[in-house]
Amino acid sequence: MRSYRTLFRTPEFTPFLLSFAAHAAAQTIGGLALGTLVFGATGSPLLSAVSMFGPQLAQVLGATFLLSGADRLPPRAALTGLALAFAAGTAVLALPGLPVGAVFAVVLAQGLIASLGGGVRAGLLNDILPKDGYVLGRSVFNMLWGLMQVAGFATGGALLALLTPRTCLLLAAALYALSALGTRLGLTARPARFSGRPSVSATWRTNALLWSARPRRLTYLGLWIPNGLVVGCDSLFVSYAPGAAGTLFACGALGMFVGDVTVGRLVPIAWRPRLAVPLRLLLATPYLFFALRPGVALSAVVAAVAAVGFAASLVLQERLMSLTPDDLAGQALGLHFVGMSTLQGIGAALAGSLAQLTSPATAMTLLAAGSVAVTLTLAALGRHEERRPPVPGARTRPGDLPEPAAVDQGS
Repeated sequence: MRSYRTLFRTPEFTPFLLSFAAHAAAQTIGGLALGTLVFGATGSPLLSAVSMFGPQLAQVLGATFLLSGADRLPPRAALTGLALAFAAGTAVLALPGLPVGAVFAVVLAQGLIASLGGGVRAGLLNDILPKDGYVLGRSVFNMLWGLMQVAGFATGGALLALLTPRTCLLLAAALYALSALGTRLGLTARPARFSGRPSVSATWRTNALLWSARPRRLTYLGLWIPNGLVVGCDSLFVSYAPGAAGTLFACGALGMFVGDVTVGRLVPIAWRPRLAVPLRLLLATPYLFFALRPGVALSAVVAAVAAVGFAASLVLQERLMSLTPDDLAGQALGLHFVGMSTLQGIGAALAGSLAQLTSPATAMTLLAAGSVAVTLTLAALGRHEERRPPVPGARTRPGDLPEPAAVDQGS
């Protein structure tokens, strides 16, 4: 699959994309409104930030307890139910007089179910599209997510100038409900990819199984660590250039868009596997220029060029799918998204700590150097893996899992 026309003619892809757009808009508008509401109530920048990004870190618990549901639940019913749960939770956050402790309890619950939603959504995309269309489809989702973030935050800011934060939260709840409706009406009912009930033991055992093969471990680490360290660099834009942080973020979004279009649409399929290491190096290397403390104009160019490298995730996700049976695709991708979110949160915390001890420019330089070092190390380990002779009696393709009957059924 090489064209957007063919992609959008694929049955169910367009309604699936539109329901995701409504979900993304609700998440950005609701997050901004909640952060504003919490800051107004507490005056704490920390609590305001945690209210917006806390669900990202809470996904670690979801990966521990819930991820088996990504393959053991019917996808249409699961996504519809999760969107309705988000709608209900966001409406609760809009209640007047809600204690701060209750706010964070709802935020934690939303983070837990978000970890399941990512795996279900990614697994369903893998079902809807043919194998050669996954990267193109995933790139469109990435581009839409970036556009909805820009539009959602801009719209949310304008709405907050006209409406109260609680009214904006109710609007976000309505968008979540719209996403649920689009999912229910636009998608076909499919059975679960894997038999058995979701359970904590199934989640643990399948996660351990996914992590057990060295090729998949290296792929996961390549998806998580370089990305997380560079997101830590991005998190310092506000402290590095307070008056121009918006410009730097916008240039980064433009670079991501260019990278996704190039890798997803223009790069021949045969070339994509060779781009994983160069793109990860491109993601980090430009940030080394921050050692020179460049001005806003050069910083914007650095942010745009580096962000093209985020397209490495498309290449590595494709590799991950080639190493994973179809009936575990949802949990495999869900584990990736949860790990990526967690490492991004850790990267931001590490960046802030280093900047507090040194300076934002120094912290960005150190994190970029760390990202480059991790990428080169993983590349060397990957080359060593390719040279290893096959073990007698082992499967031909590295990373293959046991047949489904050998996997815990969650009974």
